[in-house]
Amino acid sequence: MISTTEIETSTVRQIPTLKDMQQVYQNYTTEDQKVWEILYTRQMKDLPHEASVAFLDGLQVAGFKSATIPDFAKVNNILGELNGWEIVAVEGIIDDKLFFELLSDKKFPATTWLRKMSELDYLEEPDMFHDVFGHVPLLTDNTVTDFLQALSRIGAARANNPAAIELLSRIYWFTIEFGLIRENGDLRIYGAGILSSVGETKHSLSDAPLHFAYNLQQILQTPYRKDTFQDRYFIIDSYEQLLDSIEEIEAKLEESLADFALN
Repeated sequence: MISTTEIETSTVRQIPTLKDMQQVYQNYTTEDQKVWEILYTRQMKDLPHEASVAFLDGLQVAGFKSATIPDFAKVNNILGELNGWEIVAVEGIIDDKLFFELLSDKKFPATTWLRKMSELDYLEEPDMFHDVFGHVPLLTDNTVTDFLQALSRIGAARANNPAAIELLSRIYWFTIEFGLIRENGDLRIYGAGILSSVGETKHSLSDAPLHFAYNLQQILQTPYRKDTFQDRYFIIDSYEQLLDSIEEIEAKLEESLADFALN
């Protein structure tokens, strides 16, 4: 059994179409609000010293609070004015093509359901705390969203190629989901899979896992696991480094696919 961090957050999605879903805010129960408060408060004990400054700033910009589940409509008003992004409600895991198409159109898919009190430390799939607390604050950073949109355009164009999706999912996994960044000499977290998990937060910054500089060739050759803490993390020096690597991502992806075809 694993902790909050080991929620499955792969880009492998399973629902073929996006239904016309909405967040029905009044349906959240007292328990739902309490679960959000517990998870939020637990994470924020350490994240002010361990999370990327952009994430911490994003929490404020998005208006997130410990005692209140975010209202998608209110957050979308903020994001819309800021950079045109928005959260769109989904039932759960969606297919690759739709996932990349949504992101390339500045739409971030997020579930509206929240884990129960009995599930605080273990889930088989991502809930709203992972999707919204972990991901949405960095949607306020334009460099991050430019990278996310550019990466997703590459994915949307190759959504029918399983090998390409597998390779791109490794980049997404080791950056947007489980990435670390060095800020003012300190190692900090920006990956949503870490930010939404108390266990992975402590693990990722400890001496237990391996830490590597951001290296696309190495990432493309590194499969990841969803059933345990990560055993390695890749560190960027800035979000500009991510954005500047888009051309290299596309080039190395094509090289890897060509090698795959030859073998």
